Amino acid sequence: MNIRREEEKDYREVEELTREAFWNKYRPGCTEHFILHRYRDDPDFVPELDYVIEENGRIAAHMMYARAVIVGDDGTGLPVLVFGPVSVLPELQGTGYGSKLIEFTLAQAAKLGYGAVAITGDENYHGRFGFESGSSRGVYYAEMSREEESPFFMIRELIPGYLDGFTGTYTDPAGYISEEADVDEFDKGFSPKEKKKLPGQLF
Repeated sequence: MNIRREEEKDYREVEELTREAFWNKYRPGCTEHFILHRYRDDPDFVPELDYVIEENGRIAAHMMYARAVIVGDDGTGLPVLVFGPVSVLPELQGTGYGSKLIEFTLAQAAKLGYGAVAITGDENYHGRFGFESGSSRGVYYAEMSREEESPFFMIRELIPGYLDGFTGTYTDPAGYISEEADVDEFDKGFSPKEKKKLPGQLF
């Protein structure tokens, strides 16, 4: 197993991997491969934290980061990171590849001097990596009322004390939002796959 930076020659393979990893998982079809493709040209993309796991001559997993901002109640902005998609080949999901990438890249982000990482996801899974409820640190998800608990919105300090005394609101970066028509057009460049509405999907 080799954890290394993604290279330009990997782009198509990683997009294929991401599509396979997320197809019909959260919605019929998926958007993650398109979001990844578009982010590589976005100024908020962090190439220094764009990593793959390579094993036996193939890419088994991939993870990317982007820059985001928490808007403080006083109007100031606090820079943070956000990560995802975290993609693992379907046949290897649940075997620790995603965990290895998360642990490795969080350590790299800390070495690079980033102060905190904010994410939306499964609180039980991400809690294992030191993430805690955003509201417990005075940071709230913009699409939810502050009176509502948002357990899916979590944050982790990389610099101790980075969030001390700060309260504010987090909004997902625009790069994570996509139009269905744009995704469908991009998806024409891949092998046909059937979109299915399945139990447990979020959308």
